[in-house]
Amino acid sequence: MSAKPAGTVALVDYGAGNLRSVENALREVGAKVVVTHDPAEVRSADRVVVPGQGSMPECAEAMRRSGVADALLEAIRKGTPVLGICVGLQILFERGEEAGGARGLGVLPGTIARLPAGVKLPNIGWSPVRLVKRDAALFAPMDGQYVYFAHSYAAPADAPGAALLTTHGRDYCAALAKDNLFAVQFHPEKSQKVGLALLERFVSI
Repeated sequence: MSAKPAGTVALVDYGAGNLRSVENALREVGAKVVVTHDPAEVRSADRVVVPGQGSMPECAEAMRRSGVADALLEAIRKGTPVLGICVGLQILFERGEEAGGARGLGVLPGTIARLPAGVKLPNIGWSPVRLVKRDAALFAPMDGQYVYFAHSYAAPADAPGAALLTTHGRDYCAALAKDNLFAVQFHPEKSQKVGLALLERFVSI
């Protein structure tokens, strides 16, 4: 993966939480960050990050109301590198079970399902991830590494582009890579050196 200048990263603010930790982590790896809910800024950015705060239904609806959802879909279609984090991964799918059912952005087929009964929820803490998509250069260095999770719902292990899997009651998708679209269920900004290294690779795509 050859490094390119970091350029502008649009960090999508959909009003559902504090973005400071993600913003700080991106700045630490050299990104020029614009925190925004402006669809025009999302369309024009060199890269887009959709952070993980709040619930899937709230996030998806807030993004639709602001126009950012359409701008994000345009950015994905035109080849802009996009990284979704936690709920930012979940909203890419068609549906979610949270809050009685949620409609995602429909970029990827499938349902975000609750993790199984019999395990502690929410799943909060460190878990190891394993590489299942050998050509996913963004995630390949993370095989066997521990990262930080905080969630109760997850994409299936056979999600399109699934690159890293982990297990909590069942196997599920910890990260996916599909063309210029990347997403992680864990929190890179809370995953110390491993997470910062991932963000650094993303802003160099």
